[in-house]
Amino acid sequence: MLENEQFANEVIIQSRVIHKNIVRLIGCCLEVDIPMLVYEFLSNGSLDDILHGKKKVALNLGVRLSIAVESADALVYMHSKTNAKIIHGDVKPANILLDDKFAPKISDFGISRLIARDKKHTGSVIGDMSYIDPVYLQTGLLIEKSDVYSFGVVILELISGQKATHSDGGSLVNSFLEAGKKEKKVTELFDKEIVAAGDLEILDSLATIALECLNLDVDQRPSMTEVVERLLIMNRSRKS
Repeated sequence: MLENEQFANEVIIQSRVIHKNIVRLIGCCLEVDIPMLVYEFLSNGSLDDILHGKKKVALNLGVRLSIAVESADALVYMHSKTNAKIIHGDVKPANILLDDKFAPKISDFGISRLIARDKKHTGSVIGDMSYIDPVYLQTGLLIEKSDVYSFGVVILELISGQKATHSDGGSLVNSFLEAGKKEKKVTELFDKEIVAAGDLEILDSLATIALECLNLDVDQRPSMTEVVERLLIMNRSRKS
């Protein structure tokens, strides 16, 4: 039943969004045992594949920053630029697909929520536990800041090259939070492939934004709009 609901939900959400960084639904096939959705083809697979999988590719900091900026912009569009707010609910590298130029497109809206502008949604908690907002876990209340938390984890994966949950069961979030508490530089956690002297300041700034997104006080988290603005400033300063 849940699969059918998620299928219908995906079609409803996808029919309402048009954004260059959201995957495009081309059609669906209902005359089969298991209904199928047909999407545009994205040749580089998911960000998870590129960072951790068999398709692992060395991405420079510029590409990683662009992926962060454009993914965040898609979330801003969903949260504030559609008739009803759309909360994704399962933001993670596996749901960020990449085209041939590594431009990101957010996908998988099976558990997303359409929410009237003056309402909040309470419901069953589903999503990947490695990226899910602990406040959402406790309350069942899915809000824009739930996506902000998950996006913070995505930033940590982009700058560290590590998975959210380590093979030994440890957490990437905890590694960064503990380094922050001890007032240690988080430099040792950055992906060695992108640690260049001139980029350390930007990596530190990205880590700062990520940790703000992960604040357990929801009100202290930035909005996705604020996140985009800061990422764009960072991107411009790096290019100039």
